[in-house]
Amino acid sequence: MPDQGRKIIHIDMDAFFAAVEQRDHPKYQNKPIIVGGKPNSRGVVATCSYEARKFGIHSAMPSSQAYRLCPQAIFVKPRFEAYKEASSDIRQIFKQYSELVEPLSLDEAYLDVSQNTVHQGSATLIATDIKQAILKKTGLIASAGVSYNKFLAKIASDMDKPDGLYLITPEQGEQFVETLAVGKFHGIGKATEKKMHALGIKTGWDLKQQSVSFLTQNFGKSGQYYFNISRAIDLRPVNNHRESKSVGVESTFQVDIKDRREVLKHLQLLLDKALKKLNEKQLEAQTLTIKIKYHDFVQITRSRTLPNTISKSMNALPIFESLLRSTDIGQRKVRLLGVTLSSFNKHEQLLNYRQLDLFELNKE
Repeated sequence: MPDQGRKIIHIDMDAFFAAVEQRDHPKYQNKPIIVGGKPNSRGVVATCSYEARKFGIHSAMPSSQAYRLCPQAIFVKPRFEAYKEASSDIRQIFKQYSELVEPLSLDEAYLDVSQNTVHQGSATLIATDIKQAILKKTGLIASAGVSYNKFLAKIASDMDKPDGLYLITPEQGEQFVETLAVGKFHGIGKATEKKMHALGIKTGWDLKQQSVSFLTQNFGKSGQYYFNISRAIDLRPVNNHRESKSVGVESTFQVDIKDRREVLKHLQLLLDKALKKLNEKQLEAQTLTIKIKYHDFVQITRSRTLPNTISKSMNALPIFESLLRSTDIGQRKVRLLGVTLSSFNKHEQLLNYRQLDLFELNKE
């Protein structure tokens, strides 16, 4: 395969936020630490230490549920500046080994070390060096996955956590994928996993038996991707100029809300925050997406792509009203709202565009 000559490392920090807290506060070491919302709040777990995971706690779990599972856990408010500082130190280490570094978040990144001649080009030994350098500089532990493409490297980094180092060679790749449950595939979420199970697709081998046309018919544009990864093929390069594809903000309410006017008010506040973040990135967007999570944790999204860019001066109320028509707002209580902006353009590309004035278009 054309991608088998590459050497890709995926570095994933172990329980990153919680690990930073344990490093900075010795009294937290070897204790179940939960970073996120307070136990009596409507918040969720951002991450938790491995001591807390033994009780079944995981990221995105409601804080109240985490407390029930482990009442003795220590709940810690996130300190994002501390996490960003640690992440910056880690990225400086990455740059010592490759110019091709693609951060995915504060705590994980891909590195293409195909051209690195350290350790006679052994990606496994390079990954070992990186893990040791991170520990020495930050006091934090990382896991690493090594393979010939991004898909396999990311799966490999999760195979032997914490403090893991796992290699999937070109000779092992296809057989490894065949034995993997589809729910373990990066890019296959719970809903897609459920749909695949309904179609009799439970493992990589099952997925490999399907044609491109069948997968495209059932999974749209992702069909070709699923066809390829079932054969351990992933030609995506490590992109060191990776740009954000969306900017979003959300809010979880202490008390569920139901009144339509209150929902609209919160959506406008969230839009203002999203636009501020977008402006800081010198970007403009044309697609507006709202996320609604009802009291029973059922979640839906609704989107609208506008003919021109979204601005703070426009009246977004008609758009929000339109998006809410196909929801149960007013009938069901809501615990969370979110607003995401996407379909980006650079400011300089839009100098000749006239921003859409929704108020003028929709006024009586």
